[in-house]
Amino acid sequence: MMMSKDKAMCAETGMFLIRLGLGLVFVAHGWGKIGMMDGTVSFFGTLGLAPFFAYLVSWVEFLAGLAMILGVCTKWAGILLALVMAGAIWYVKGAMGFLGGYELDLTLLLVALGVAFTGPGSFTVHKLFGGK
Repeated sequence: MMMSKDKAMCAETGMFLIRLGLGLVFVAHGWGKIGMMDGTVSFFGTLGLAPFFAYLVSWVEFLAGLAMILGVCTKWAGILLALVMAGAIWYVKGAMGFLGGYELDLTLLLVALGVAFTGPGSFTVHKLFGGK
């Protein structure tokens, strides 16, 4: 069964908007962590995590968020972002319960996995410059 061009365009636009929203959230949070790395390292320390993890999470959020926006390496970016959110739920938000706790983190985790499983769609930087 073939999808009409209008429906296909809507689906592609929808996937782009999902990637854009997800990517912007992670780029902003990653950049914020990178810009205040002393505070980020200190916070991770209160969770019993080594400074390495503060740097890892910060750069994964920033770079994988950028990959989502551009539509490149979305499978791996989605998996990495989902792992970061699983860690956020486990170490920070899980004890708070769902509402007022980890509902946003879980949503970001599931959306990241959804993009990883579905793919980036047609509106990617690669296809913008003539890639197949």
